[in-house]
Amino acid sequence: MKLSQSIALLATGILVFTLAGCEKEGPTEQAGEQIDEAVETMQDKADDAGDKTMDKLEEAGDEIEEATDSATQ
Repeated sequence: MKLSQSIALLATGILVFTLAGCEKEGPTEQAGEQIDEAVETMQDKADDAGDKTMDKLEEAGDEIEEATDSATQ
């Protein structure tokens, strides 16, 4: 077997084992994905809470403006 054929065979073997290893998720990777999902869920809930708070503040501001307009008339 020539040297170039040996190198090609070795490279192919390494590639096959590397790809096979990437397909399986270990417990650490699964835990990392769960943490990512939990953080994303928390961010979404915080955004929703912030939006609701801003809506309430805008409503309160509108009511104050209306009350001020009514009082000056």
